[in-house]
Amino acid sequence: MGPFDVPLDDERTQLDAFVEEYRGALEATLDGLTEEQTRRRLVPSATTLLGLLKHVTWMQRVWFEECVGGTSRRDLGLVQSPEASFRLADEDTVASVTAAHRDACAKARALVADLPLDTVVTGHRTGPRTLRWVYLQVLRELAHHCGHADILREQLLAAD
Repeated sequence: MGPFDVPLDDERTQLDAFVEEYRGALEATLDGLTEEQTRRRLVPSATTLLGLLKHVTWMQRVWFEECVGGTSRRDLGLVQSPEASFRLADEDTVASVTAAHRDACAKARALVADLPLDTVVTGHRTGPRTLRWVYLQVLRELAHHCGHADILREQLLAAD
């Protein structure tokens, strides 16, 4: 079910649908590309298609597992900064990063399943937030990075 198929008075289902749409859209930017293409740097920053998926995996773990779930980044085994979350290890592949993303999404769904949007969560270092705020932040990040990924994919396909 897409975001436009949800009744307008069902805010939670709408937020879930939009988040799921962008999660899938970001993964889809890797479809049909080689490992080398997904790692290729086309901009001065460390941003690559595979690095974007690794970053949004980290970002969702921060907002859902740390902020909502209350487990620290250190205990989750996460890098401490957003910049570091883009860096690819030699063993990172499209399959492994996609699997990690899907695992993070499944954990996120489970953590929020029974929580109302007005629930105040306190696990983030910047202070309490409502679950609604967390959803909007995650949606903002996903949409932002989907735009980056679309442009990188377009550049890769034009170059090869």
